[in-house]
Amino acid sequence: MADRARRLILLGAGAWALAGCEPGHPLAPFRAIDITGANYAQDFDLPDTEGRRRHLADFKGRVVLVFFGYTQCPDVCPTTLAELAQVKQALGADGQRVQGIFVSVDPERDSPEILKAYVGAFGSDFVALRGSAEETRAVAQQFKVYYAKVPGANPGSYTMDHTAGSYVFDARGRVRLFARYGSGAEALKHDLALLLEER
Repeated sequence: MADRARRLILLGAGAWALAGCEPGHPLAPFRAIDITGANYAQDFDLPDTEGRRRHLADFKGRVVLVFFGYTQCPDVCPTTLAELAQVKQALGADGQRVQGIFVSVDPERDSPEILKAYVGAFGSDFVALRGSAEETRAVAQQFKVYYAKVPGANPGSYTMDHTAGSYVFDARGRVRLFARYGSGAEALKHDLALLLEER
């Protein structure tokens, strides 16, 4: 009985190891959470700051990082965008093949003009998307992103609680990673470099 249990454990371990060798799974492990094959975070359909409807297919051929936030965020949002800008620079010429996309969860205050100036401070090629309240809710559900308005100390003031992590797509437009906030620029650079090497 013990031998049979041992064989089952070994067979299970072998199957788990083979699962990591499926196409799309690099030999070197990612630092972020590998969500290759996930049935969510598949696409978006939102206007950019110029009013053009944008979709994930617009950025095919690039590794894309999508982050949900708002311009008045005191720490998580600027830190995430600054780290991505740092990583793009550290990747040299390959950094031009990395696309940062910022999705506002606060369309009430984040006007197109404000968003354009905000993301432009981190990189001229960063893209900001801003939908209606209904569009924002729909795309957040598709990406399993949480956000909620939190009343401030003064009447009419508020902050936004929101998921503090980024989705990373490979150059073929497939969702691959969820990078948690606080992982650091070095971990992000490691993962983006692996995706940039894929063919």
